[in-house]
Amino acid sequence: MHRSGAEIALSLGVLALGVGVAAVTATLPSEGGYARIGPNFIPAVVAAGIILLGLWLSFEAFTGGWRKRDEQSEGFEPSPFLWVTGGLFAHMVLIGWAGFIIAGTVLFLCVARGFGSRRPARDLLIALGLSVGIFLFFVKLLNVSLPAGWLAPLLGGAGI
Repeated sequence: MHRSGAEIALSLGVLALGVGVAAVTATLPSEGGYARIGPNFIPAVVAAGIILLGLWLSFEAFTGGWRKRDEQSEGFEPSPFLWVTGGLFAHMVLIGWAGFIIAGTVLFLCVARGFGSRRPARDLLIALGLSVGIFLFFVKLLNVSLPAGWLAPLLGGAGI
């Protein structure tokens, strides 16, 4: 059975990051306002997701290595790190100018490509659905202003 030290270290690092986020989240106040959702709700969901991801990656790393990972690719292919980093920088540039939904969609597409997805049409549909859903959740339910950007005419009064 192949065990990569890098995969194990990264997996345990993601798990430790999730535990760290959970520890900081535990220090946030939990009492909710009129919506009965306190300021620690979303960070707790994020912490749980990171912990689950860390556990999953650790399981994969300790039981034979991460599955379905290409050992070699044909020609030049940017590394997953470059795809994810490029997506983060694109998100930072686009969020104030193009809006949350477009920036989130671009980020999702870059991260999906960095993680090896070769189905851009499917990824685009998922990215748009998630970005619109998250945008509406924050703007309509939590009453948090997010930039609507280029899609402001389609979103009516949602966002800023």
